[in-house]
Amino acid sequence: MASLWQLTGPEIASDTFSSERCDATVVGAGLTGLVTAVLLARSGARVTVLEARSTGALTTGNTTGKLSLLQGTTFAGIRSHSGDDAVRAYGQANREGQAWMLRQLESWGIDPDRRTAFTYAATAQDTEALEAERDASAIAGIDLGLTAEPGLPFETYGALELEQQAQLHPMLVLARLADELRDRGGRLVEGCRVRGVEQVDGGVRVVSDAGALESDVCVLATGTPILDRGMFFARLRPMRSFAAAYRVDPHAIPQGMYVSVGAPSRSLRVAVGPEGEDALVVGGEGFVPGREDDTERRLGELDAWTGRFFPEPERIAAWAAQDYRTHSRLPFAGEMPGGGGRIYTATGYGKWGMTNGVAAALTIAADVLGGHLGWADELRNHSTRLSAVQDAIGENANVAARLVAGWTTAELRTLDSVDLPAEGDGVVVRDGVAPVGLSRVDGELRRVPAVCTHLGGVLRWNRAECSWDCPLHGSRFSASGARLEGPAVEDLGHDG
Repeated sequence: MASLWQLTGPEIASDTFSSERCDATVVGAGLTGLVTAVLLARSGARVTVLEARSTGALTTGNTTGKLSLLQGTTFAGIRSHSGDDAVRAYGQANREGQAWMLRQLESWGIDPDRRTAFTYAATAQDTEALEAERDASAIAGIDLGLTAEPGLPFETYGALELEQQAQLHPMLVLARLADELRDRGGRLVEGCRVRGVEQVDGGVRVVSDAGALESDVCVLATGTPILDRGMFFARLRPMRSFAAAYRVDPHAIPQGMYVSVGAPSRSLRVAVGPEGEDALVVGGEGFVPGREDDTERRLGELDAWTGRFFPEPERIAAWAAQDYRTHSRLPFAGEMPGGGGRIYTATGYGKWGMTNGVAAALTIAADVLGGHLGWADELRNHSTRLSAVQDAIGENANVAARLVAGWTTAELRTLDSVDLPAEGDGVVVRDGVAPVGLSRVDGELRRVPAVCTHLGGVLRWNRAECSWDCPLHGSRFSASGARLEGPAVEDLGHDG
């Protein structure tokens, strides 16, 4: 799968790895990582960015690219879990993140694609959620309008609206950030997976597949932290969802940016297609990685829904993105526990990374450079609120149950009791005492250990993406066992 942005974006070059000491090592070349790197480079720091795959390979390159302060029902959720002060701090963080990005677009000579953002109610029962979001947003100083006609080709029950928001081509943004980083003497190394970070005298030692690199500080901008310090994986709920771009009648494409309330969730925007035409981008069908029986069905549901309201759609791209939500509903950015004040991380954007990712970068850059952001401190102060702790206990009880269930299911099916998988299929069986994953992709039968290298969860096959997904904390692996994303660091290896 490749997103519309990856198909139409500029190529981003990779530098060769150098073990020369630098001031800051940033792990991850998504929006948070590259904005952090550029901010530090602007201060005169020597910065190296290490990316395990390619720039924008994960969430940033697979987003829907909305730079908006109207974020579904996010503000109401934060108010419910963390209170009014947290809502105000979150609103300020997102205003700062949005304003910074808009200034960058202007400085690059890119006109921001200004649009009105809408959050619409798909059913009568969803209207209460609109009112709650409107009230919570007002606490943050964001005044939302209410309209009965959001401009969609199907029935709605009202919508919130906020004018003068923006939508982006995320890969174009990453390319411009990479250019500035290099112009300021920084390096961006792709295909370089970081295996660990060690504290040494005067800094940290970052251990990667290409070699070791020492720096004063290290920033982990990897979606979920790849170090287990602070047990961040236990504070996060992974969420994965699909998006697709379609050719439809250009006159039928709504011209705003849309997110629905309730289930099933839907996200819509217009974008430029591969041939310069207007394309409709539709997102939705969220699920927890490793806990979905039929991911291909979910992608089919997106196609079917689009066809009901936009006749004869032609799908031109389909992709998926993984996001993480904290139990407090607030993003985290700052020092990692046990890092000696030299290891930083950011996570938990809850699907709104275009603003939150920049805000996190501003936070970490300020921390590293000795600055102070009041709203950042306020967000961190709410991360251990009682309601968040209670949610974390409930989610981790669910994780424990999934761990047991996965091993039990694997024990029930032996290798000689199942048929070999057909093209695109995968199955977990027991061969001896260990779960084994069998899959067939592009005609090749592959066999890998079906146990996550993070905490031992039994993996489940994701047919839509031909990947092995962990139901515990969202680690994902390719059919051949290569680590794709999540808190796991090691590949699955080979079995037999």
